[in-house]
Amino acid sequence: MRLKVVLEKSEEGGYTVYVPALPGCISEGDTLEEALANIREAIALYLEPLEEKLPENAELAEVEVRRSPPCPTSG
Repeated sequence: MRLKVVLEKSEEGGYTVYVPALPGCISEGDTLEEALANIREAIALYLEPLEEKLPENAELAEVEVRRSPPCPTSG
């Protein structure tokens, strides 16, 4: 899975990084490499399966989403 992340340089130094497609999935690091490693871990935790017991009338399913390539523009 590939996700776009936004890296923002902090005034205090280091980087803040978040995933627009995953609300609340945010991390930081002192270097770009550390910030990217930390957001990978945050994404993995964000996407972990539900640990809570589901209600009796509910079930868990998986779906795969693929984005279609953009339509060519006429020139």
